[in-house]
Amino acid sequence: MLPATFKLCAGISYRHTRNMTGLRKNAMVAIHDELRRLAGPGPVRRRGSLLGSRIEEEEGYSEEELSYVKQGEDALQKAVSILSQQEGWTIETVAANGDKVLSKSLSDIGKVFKLEVMLEQRPDLLYEELVANMEQMGEWNPTVKQVKILQKVGQNTVITHEVSADTPGNVVGTRDFVSVRCAKRRGSTCFLAGMSTQHPQMPEQRGVVRAENGHTCIVMKPCTEDPNKTSFTWLLNLDLKGWIPKTMTNKVLSQMQVDFAHHLRQRMADEVGTGPVQAC
Repeated sequence: MLPATFKLCAGISYRHTRNMTGLRKNAMVAIHDELRRLAGPGPVRRRGSLLGSRIEEEEGYSEEELSYVKQGEDALQKAVSILSQQEGWTIETVAANGDKVLSKSLSDIGKVFKLEVMLEQRPDLLYEELVANMEQMGEWNPTVKQVKILQKVGQNTVITHEVSADTPGNVVGTRDFVSVRCAKRRGSTCFLAGMSTQHPQMPEQRGVVRAENGHTCIVMKPCTEDPNKTSFTWLLNLDLKGWIPKTMTNKVLSQMQVDFAHHLRQRMADEVGTGPVQAC
C-alpha cells in the first residue's frame, strides 16, 4: 500500500524525451509541471536526482517490464494531478495532535483520501524507512502482515505483494495487494507513487480477498520553517472489495491513515540516528 522507488522519466531536454512523440511526451511534461507546482519554489538538483536523471534505457526491457514502467508513470501523473486540486476536499477526521485526513469524490476513480501530517524527521530519513526498508514494514506497522518484493525492473522499479492484517474487531478481514511502485524527486521533495497491477508470481490466493490500490502517492517535503522536519502527504485510493458498506469503508480507510502516521512516528523515534542514510 505504500510506494517504493522507481526512476521514471527525466527532464524534458534529454535526447530520449525529444525523440518521444504524442501522448507519452505530453504525459512526461505534465508530470514535470505538476511536480514543480507541488514541490514549490527551490532549485532543481539535476545530477543525482530522480527528476533530473535520464529515462531508463528501454532497449533492455521486455514488453512486460515496459508495461510496469508505464503503469508507474500513469499512477504518478494521476496522483499528482489530484493532489494539485485545492478545491472540493472535505475533512474526515482531525487527530488531537493535528494530523488530518480529508477526502473528495472523483467521477472517474471514486473517493480518495488525503493524510496531511508534520513529522519530526527529514525526508531522506523517511525515504530510507519507506523504500529501502520496505520489507520490514510488518515489524512496526500492525496493520501490515507482510510486504514482499516480487520483481525489480532496473535499479528502481519494484512490484510488491502486500498482506494486510485484520482490522480491530475483524470489521475488515485480511486483504492482499499486488502493486507497481515508483518514485520521483524535485529538489529535496520526494514523490512515492503506485497502483495495483498483476504479476505471474502472485495470482489471487484462495481464501484471501484481493483488494485494489488505485492511484496512490506519498509526498515528502522539508518544512518551510524547519528543514529537519517533513511535511508529509499521503493520497490513498483503495477498493477493499468484498461486502463492506461504504460508510464503514470510509471510516476504516481514514483511521488507517491516522494509525499509519502514529506507527511511523514511533518507528522513526526508535530508528533515528541508528545507521547510514540513503538520499532520496
